This record gives sequence, C-alpha cells and structure tokens, in this order.
Amino acid sequence: MVEKHYRSFVKAVSWRFAGSMDTMIISLIITGKIKWALSISGVELFTKVLLFYVHERVWNKIPLGRIEEPKDKPSFEI
Repeated sequence: MVEKHYRSFVKAVSWRFAGSMDTMIISLIITGKIKWALSISGVELFTKVLLFYVHERVWNKIPLGRIEEPKDKPSFEI
C-alpha cells in the first residue's frame, strides 16, 4: 500500500495542530506571556509541518515492518 502525498500532508497538519497547542501551553507556563507563547507555537507550526511531511515521505519508502499483500488475494471491488 502506498500513501498519496496529500495524505502525508493532512497527517502532518493535524499532528502539528495538536503539537502546537501543547507547545503554546508549555510556552505560556514558562514565559507567562500569551504573546510569546503564540509566537513560539506559530513559528514551530510551519517548520514542523514541513519536517513531518518530509519524514513521512522518507518512511513511506522504507520497507521496514511492511508485508507484501498476496498477489492472488480476491478483490471484492465492484
């Protein structure tokens, strides 16, 4: 099974949204300043989406832990 590029991108964005919320909360706790917390989480949102996307595409090429589907597997598609 091969994933399409847009799937990797959507996964990256959804994961980063959750991660950025975590970063914002931690930044707010450490700095006590909402402006700094929003700035930090805003910047890392974009850089880490790109990083995750590249990471996902590289891993999509690595066969580690994957099993080939049998070629004679019956298809139930109409």
